Amino acid sequence: MNLFLAGLMGLIAAFPVNYLADVLPWKDGRLGKALCGRCGGALGWGEYLRWWKPCPHCGKVRWRHGIVLVSLTVLSALLWIYPGKWGFWAMWVLLVYAMLVAVIDAEHRLILHVVSATGALLLGGLGIWRHGLEATLLGGAAGASIMLLLFLLGNGYAYLKARRANQPPPTEPALGFGDVALSTDLGLLLGWPGILAGLTFAILVAGAFSLLFLLYALLRWHRLRTDAYIPYAPFLLLGALLAIYV
Repeated sequence: MNLFLAGLMGLIAAFPVNYLADVLPWKDGRLGKALCGRCGGALGWGEYLRWWKPCPHCGKVRWRHGIVLVSLTVLSALLWIYPGKWGFWAMWVLLVYAMLVAVIDAEHRLILHVVSATGALLLGGLGIWRHGLEATLLGGAAGASIMLLLFLLGNGYAYLKARRANQPPPTEPALGFGDVALSTDLGLLLGWPGILAGLTFAILVAGAFSLLFLLYALLRWHRLRTDAYIPYAPFLLLGALLAIYV
């Protein structure tokens, strides 16, 4: 295989990533149907494949399709050039899975159970291949325990803050339980003690992004937006990739 074929693989993989990200988050989404990822409206396959055309239901263009197409093509080619110590194929499978999880979480703030369960099998298999069974299971347990603790602390703090201010409990959790499931999957992937590096990278990158967002909010709205919710899955995935490469 060469650089062109690696990029072509990314281009081909972009279609199932876009399709699953469009269909899976909707309650009436069933495989075999074509849905607009923006509004969930049913589309004919001809309409669906022309993602640059406005949706007949919501009138919005699905630019994310093009972004995923370009991103997976370029990143697959870069993986061929810089495969890292895990090799091209393992990293390519991880890249495609990470893209699907990140897109769904960014658009819907969801980490779906079916995606997490698939990730446990896929990433767990990669973890056993790289670290052995014991280190893989310890990494999964550590990822679950650490993120569950953060889940409880974060949501507990948000609840107490709202109660002290005589406000209703927040409608969205500080951390979702899907983040706990994803951290478990990444713990299986990175093993023990690699999951500690992955979570550390994720927290640092998310913190830097949050700081930049606060500065942007201060410049645009002249106040700090401490009520904004940021999807955490992309940072967890990026932290895992950094741990593998660094």
